[in-house]
Amino acid sequence: MTTKQKKVLYRIVTAAVLMVALHFVPVEGYPRFALYLVPYFIIGYDILRKAVLGICHGEVFDENFLMAVATVGAMLLGIYNESRGLEGEFAEGVAVMLFYQIGELFQAVAVGRSRKNISALMDIRPDYANIEDQEGNLEQVDPDDVEVGTVILVQPGEKVPIDGIVTEGSSTLNTSALTGESVPREVKEGEEIVSGCVNLTGLLRIRTTKEFGESTVSKILDLVENSSMKKARTENFITKFARYYTPAVCYSALALAVVPSVVNLLLGNPADWSTWVIRALTFLVISCPCALVISIPLSFFGGIGGASSCGILVKGSNYLEALARTKYVVFDKTGTLTKGVFQVTEICPAAEFAQKLGQAREGAPMGLREDSPEAESAGQAREAGRWTQAEGTGPEADGGHHSKETGSAAAGGRQAAQERLLELAAYAESYSNHPISKSLKEAYGRELRPSLVSDVEEISGHGVKALVDGVSVAAGNARLMESLKLPYEETQQIGTIVHVAVDGAYAGYILIADVVKEQAKDAIAALKAAGVKKTVMLTGDARLTAEHVAGQLGLDEVKSELLPGDKVEAVESLLTRKGPKENLAFVGDGINDAPVLSRADIGVAMGALGSDAAIEAADIVLMDDNPMKLALAIRISRKCLAIVYQNIVFALAVKAACLLLGAVGLANMWIAIFADVGVMVLAVLNAIRCLKVSGSGARSIA
Repeated sequence: MTTKQKKVLYRIVTAAVLMVALHFVPVEGYPRFALYLVPYFIIGYDILRKAVLGICHGEVFDENFLMAVATVGAMLLGIYNESRGLEGEFAEGVAVMLFYQIGELFQAVAVGRSRKNISALMDIRPDYANIEDQEGNLEQVDPDDVEVGTVILVQPGEKVPIDGIVTEGSSTLNTSALTGESVPREVKEGEEIVSGCVNLTGLLRIRTTKEFGESTVSKILDLVENSSMKKARTENFITKFARYYTPAVCYSALALAVVPSVVNLLLGNPADWSTWVIRALTFLVISCPCALVISIPLSFFGGIGGASSCGILVKGSNYLEALARTKYVVFDKTGTLTKGVFQVTEICPAAEFAQKLGQAREGAPMGLREDSPEAESAGQAREAGRWTQAEGTGPEADGGHHSKETGSAAAGGRQAAQERLLELAAYAESYSNHPISKSLKEAYGRELRPSLVSDVEEISGHGVKALVDGVSVAAGNARLMESLKLPYEETQQIGTIVHVAVDGAYAGYILIADVVKEQAKDAIAALKAAGVKKTVMLTGDARLTAEHVAGQLGLDEVKSELLPGDKVEAVESLLTRKGPKENLAFVGDGINDAPVLSRADIGVAMGALGSDAAIEAADIVLMDDNPMKLALAIRISRKCLAIVYQNIVFALAVKAACLLLGAVGLANMWIAIFADVGVMVLAVLNAIRCLKVSGSGARSIA
């Protein structure tokens, strides 16, 4: 509990004790009234203050006003009854305030628990970044002042302030604030690292790749801060309902207090003001919409908080509500169902390319100047007999016919061609951050000189064209070769094929394989168990590769070789097939997925390795890129929505029954207290269930 909540608890306990004690004090009349004013003001002074301020600001009809009118009226009626020798309504007036404050306290505690889950994301905000000067001294600077490419130091116990690449050191990272997972992550030199993680063990030097405002931590904080602005339809309905309902019941209570008495006077009967005023006050307390106004937003807020504790960022309660009706789930492949960690598994140069290379001068790779440092290093690499750093690859990939030890001319020629083909492809893709491009650069394994690359042209859905030291290089899929009207070698191997053309001639292909995520198959099964009708995969990858992955995972449908625009059309087609109360969710991670994420009913982005564009376009972000979390999010949303409906039906049913009893004089103030604050407390306690999320990893909810 916060300090403020503890103070409210002390006031509740004090007022309750005094109210019980006064029940046994043999005092009547005005002294009894004066004594009951003590617990009344202890527990209700803030409500009275808010009611007065609301009236002054023109915001009259709210729950504070209703509570003030009802309780003040009950206390005044108590004086009236005492003057007539009857028992006053003092205890009832205090009880209304007491139980209302109890309900408010429950709400505050529940909101605090949910806010605590969300604040785990807010706590990732770094206060500073360490920069080492020329003398080796550390200087703490504002993260906003750190430029891209700056080397920063992160010591054990410090937060990683900006996204970057580890240039020196290895360590263990605590990613729980981002992902909801307690298992630490190991990082070493050359690996990417995102801001918001806590460095646990070793000293890290990180070269920043983004400005602070564009880093993961800033994006997440912006999403969290804006999430409460987007309300669910149910929540908006309750807000509008209360706006019209509250003044209506106030005027109805006034009419109930005045009209019957006036009618009695006109008919020549006793007015009986006290009876009808008591009924009006009872009606007013019963009709107060506190249970709905408080519990419904609390339920959605609790659902968002519960999801946050699992590393699922929901940008608004409207998306939580929409997620509950998800019946179609469409996935991107790379980075979503697969790790997006591509490895070069085979390099197959064309015979014509190898022949031309053999005619080139010794040590001068095709496409690079003979006097360039790259030419020298490439020649040395060829002599060493290596073309990739990936384990289990090399010249032996040629079916084992040519090993490094043979020293044959054929082996040397093929090896040199493999080296040149990989080198040119790596240079052509050097400006791209696509996983395939990264795998080519990693396989090349040497530093690239950007100055040698010019006239880069990225062709969406096809590949890239560039001038590498004056030599024209095109690298991409089969569609790129077809657009260039070049014959290419077709292969039935499973993986991504990068075809390469050099100076307008086909030079060969490079086979790159992706790895399916360990949780992907279980994620598909969990979605089907959650009631999802159809699971679909959309990818720009080759048909054989796409069908292979889809078969592994048990997907219902797969569409391959799609351009970004084709994905939108495929989603549009699926949207026409779903029912009016069914929603379609699209899950992606790349910048090319942003249009589809925006078009789908619900966009879900991978938050760890996903692009900024995808995260911004999405409605829900899975912080640890675990597809299992989507099924969990659906279950959380459905539980949350069920609790909302339970509270609505329960509150309205109890109030309708008690209002009827109050109108005919069968309900006293104690029944009114239950109908209002009692129902509110029960609804709040039910709403707190939205916060309960148990287990780890693919967590289940209670």
